[in-house]
Amino acid sequence: MVRDALTHRAIDTFLPLMTRVSEWKGRHKCIEWALFPGYCFAKFSLEQRLLVIQAPGVVEIIGPAEGRPEAIPDEDIAAVRRFVEFGPRYQADLGLEEGTRVEVMRGPLAGIQGKLVRKTDRCRLVVFIHVIGQGASVEMDAENTSLICSSFQNSEKTTD
Repeated sequence: MVRDALTHRAIDTFLPLMTRVSEWKGRHKCIEWALFPGYCFAKFSLEQRLLVIQAPGVVEIIGPAEGRPEAIPDEDIAAVRRFVEFGPRYQADLGLEEGTRVEVMRGPLAGIQGKLVRKTDRCRLVVFIHVIGQGASVEMDAENTSLICSSFQNSEKTTD
C-alpha cells in the first residue's frame, strides 16, 4: 500500500519481496512477503518529505531524533536489490552480529560485501542495514568469497 501510494506521488521506491509457501485448508500457495516487514525504502529529497509522510500507510520516516530522514547507504540498497534478483535462496536475517567480513568475487553477487556465516556445511552472506536494524542473507559457496578483514572492528574505544 505504501509503495503504491509513493509511486503514485512520483517517489522512487524499493520494496524487497520474498516468496513464502503458505498452507490454507490443505493447499499450498506461494505468497510474496516483504523481506523487511513494515519497511518500504524510498529515495526522495528533503523538499519531498511532507509528500512522503502524508502518503496513506506511512507511519514515520526513519532518522535520528532531530526528525531528519537518515539515508541508507546506496551500496546496502544495491546489495539487497541483487539479493532479490539472485533468486529464492535469500531470507530475512534479524540482528546477526558475528561473522567474517567478505566480498563476493565471482557469480551473480560479485562485488557485494557482507558477513559470511557458516551453518553446518552451508554458508550464508549477510548484508545488515543498520538504520532499520535488520539484514538479509543469501546462501552461497564460500569459495566465491574473498576475505576483507579477520573480523568486524569494534567501534568502541578502549583505554588501558
